[in-house]
Amino acid sequence: MRIVHVANFYGPNSGGIKTTLHELGRGYIEYGHEFIYIVPGVNFVEEITPFGRKITLPGVTLPQSGGYRIIRDNFELKKLLTRLAPDRLEVSDRFTLTSLGQWAKEKGIPCVVFSHETLRGLVDRYLPFLPSMAKRRIVNWHNRKLAGSFDYVVATTEFASKEFISLQIHNLIKISLGVDLTTFHPSHRSEELRQELLKGEQVLIVHCGRMSREKEPQRSIEVLEILLRKGIRARLVYVGTGPLWHKLRKRAEGLPVEFLGYIADRHRVAKILASADISMAPGPLETFCLAALESLASGTPVVASQSSAVGEFLRFENQHPAGAVSSDNRFSFAHSIQHLLKRPKLREVAREVAETMPWNVTVRNMLMLHGALEVQPDLPPLKNHSHLRVA
Repeated sequence: MRIVHVANFYGPNSGGIKTTLHELGRGYIEYGHEFIYIVPGVNFVEEITPFGRKITLPGVTLPQSGGYRIIRDNFELKKLLTRLAPDRLEVSDRFTLTSLGQWAKEKGIPCVVFSHETLRGLVDRYLPFLPSMAKRRIVNWHNRKLAGSFDYVVATTEFASKEFISLQIHNLIKISLGVDLTTFHPSHRSEELRQELLKGEQVLIVHCGRMSREKEPQRSIEVLEILLRKGIRARLVYVGTGPLWHKLRKRAEGLPVEFLGYIADRHRVAKILASADISMAPGPLETFCLAALESLASGTPVVASQSSAVGEFLRFENQHPAGAVSSDNRFSFAHSIQHLLKRPKLREVAREVAETMPWNVTVRNMLMLHGALEVQPDLPPLKNHSHLRVA
């Protein structure tokens, strides 16, 4: 089977989308399928990678996005897809690639779209001046249009599913993403690296992720200030980049904060995550947050926003959760960190949670959706133009 995945917001410094494409491609190939992924870039480039055939199309850089691109010409994209003749099509961009769903239907190609964002949350954040009724109409109109354009809408968490469930969308299915349990492992904890990053302090906090407005990266600095006032000798390390990079560096002047920038070497990132005491995930709109799951796989507990999806896999409702969820303010996050620092054997719990979410489960579920593996009772096969109700 030839599976083609089209994704925007993929680039040299991107995180979650890139990881998802690579892990799906690697998994599909292991099952004997062909995988092609189409992403935006500067020029047309075609290359063979360990994750499948990668085709880069000329893209447009989005203003104030930190370099993110979208494919410039969807007409040329569709001509390319016609030549590739995929058996199945996957799409990762609910905003500019919606027309691919109708194109696929006309060609008789089963097609799914990943809903990586919460539109409800984005509208609330970026259009706060609109009346609630207007915002609700925008979100509902777009989500109905999205669901009507594709055979299935794939959501990765219950949080990401909510805005579709409220509309009784019948072609919605939840398939969780996974984590590389080998690259991210507690055994990669390095005392030498830990001391290098601590620079004489005692508690190492890491913030791994994109520095953009919706992810609230400044909250980690605000939390650090409270911990310092409470006498906790903590140091904060940022891994990643984004449009708020310079603003955050200025905000952190005079504080024990280090900015490592984007690190392409995933093994280096894994060592940093494993060597930390706490991993921060303050983004209130996260529909999954792979960095948080990679932290858990590394044995590092996570403190996350209670309004995001991260709490679903922290198991915070259990007697022994793998971290904590906090209200969207610095005081709540600081309190959670203080509490976690007192809990014994938390690293073991974090790893145990991550081990329930390997990438091979995600790959198998996607292949069952594509009709390429035997179907479980609660996962019907993907069919042309079908809108089956999924339990």
